[in-house]
Amino acid sequence: MDLKWTDVLDIAIELDDNHPDVDPRYVRFTDLHQWVTELKDFSDNPDKSNEKILEAIQMMWIEEKD
Repeated sequence: MDLKWTDVLDIAIELDDNHPDVDPRYVRFTDLHQWVTELKDFSDNPDKSNEKILEAIQMMWIEEKD
């Protein structure tokens, strides 16, 4: 499965699997961006993200933790 920036739920699930001990409420967007682009199934252009997309991923990740 190829992940794009718009696949916020799938990205959040992958991040939670890869970083189980991280509290997503305290992740900086710079780290979040790096972690997303390092996901093995991520295949989108790293430059296409923005604060709105990163915030949506972070919010979904927080929901996944709960």
